[in-house]
Amino acid sequence: MVLPIRKKGDPILRRVALPVLKITREMDALIENMLETMYAAEGVGLAAPQVGIGCRAIVVDVGQGPVALFNPEIIHATGSVTEREGCLSIPGVFGMVPRAERVLVRGLDRHGEETRIEASGLFSRALQHEIDHLDGILFIDKAREIMEGK
Repeated sequence: MVLPIRKKGDPILRRVALPVLKITREMDALIENMLETMYAAEGVGLAAPQVGIGCRAIVVDVGQGPVALFNPEIIHATGSVTEREGCLSIPGVFGMVPRAERVLVRGLDRHGEETRIEASGLFSRALQHEIDHLDGILFIDKAREIMEGK
């Protein structure tokens, strides 16, 4: 089911999301709905707060297949790259955002098993962007330059 995406100004986007204590059928359904919503909006990532759910869950797909994580955290980051970034919650606005070039992220997969993901390039950027959402941080908070357009 495609869910409505919350837009800038919605208070849930500024709240720190709560940890997921147990992976249930409802959590699995949330992931499926988030993936469907992300694909319908032609995005590469989505965090649960963006669909009005205040839990620490993200989905990302940068063309290598979908990744879903509960309680993701960056445990190591190296390098720095500033690139253009946008957000499904702030349509039509882009910014030049500095992010780590490479990250190591730890979280729980859809089966509740701990997993680690090494990422670079767009995958690294998307993971960092979505994890920021879980902490109430929007890309515009980090952007060095903001622009409107496509």
